[in-house]
Amino acid sequence: MLQLGTMHFDCPAVMGILNVTPDSFSDGGRFASTGPALQQALRMADEGAAIIDVGGESTRPGAADVGEQEELDRIVPVIEAIRREIDLPVSIDTSKPRVMREAVAAGASMINDIRALREDGALEAAVELQCPVCLMHMQGQPRTMQVEPHYDDVVAEVADFLRGRVADCREAGLAADRIVIDPGFGFGKTPAHNFELLGNLRQLRAIGVPLLIGVSRKTSLGVITGRDVGSRLAASIAAAVLAVYQGAQIVRAHDVAETVDALRVTRAVIDEGY
Repeated sequence: MLQLGTMHFDCPAVMGILNVTPDSFSDGGRFASTGPALQQALRMADEGAAIIDVGGESTRPGAADVGEQEELDRIVPVIEAIRREIDLPVSIDTSKPRVMREAVAAGASMINDIRALREDGALEAAVELQCPVCLMHMQGQPRTMQVEPHYDDVVAEVADFLRGRVADCREAGLAADRIVIDPGFGFGKTPAHNFELLGNLRQLRAIGVPLLIGVSRKTSLGVITGRDVGSRLAASIAAAVLAVYQGAQIVRAHDVAETVDALRVTRAVIDEGY
């Protein structure tokens, strides 16, 4: 059982991805209005999602910035609709302090921040809200992060960054049981970096807080398999299983039903002590 603040999950938990954007890399435009977004959330809930992660700004490589009000206009009606219809926690995928506050006011109960609360005022907002926060590692910014990313030791550098952000958040007053970390697959990393991280997740689990991984349909999986973004289900599940076997507790996924089933099998093997 995983406890994050007042939220409790059986592990591994699947976080269903709900992008209410016109330009996300995998499903941009499919759920950009409240009706289709709610139907997708209902579908993911039926398929076994433990959390619905709502995002109003694409963070794919090369993505353009979205203004604060535009992001709010996209996400607030969707969060409100989900909370009226579904008894599941909602996560808000944002780096903006005002969006964090208004999303939580609308019913969100978790913050998923690709910038690890480094934007001005974001850490203060998270401490004020005291809801669980996922801190992600990213080298660079979405517009430029895939332009020749470089590390001397990607596992050590990502671990050091996340360890430091956890310490900073705790020092600022964020409760320890409200912090999750994410190595940020595909965010300022080559395929080689991503697979080195995937093979060494136990080093990140040693930081001592829950680990979230997001590998669903990522470009690195396409590099390995030669498949386009809509044909990476098997590769996504393989990566998720490898991550959970090394201690990941939350898996962020587009394909909820298939991921839930695969991770139930993985959990059964782990529970037997293998």
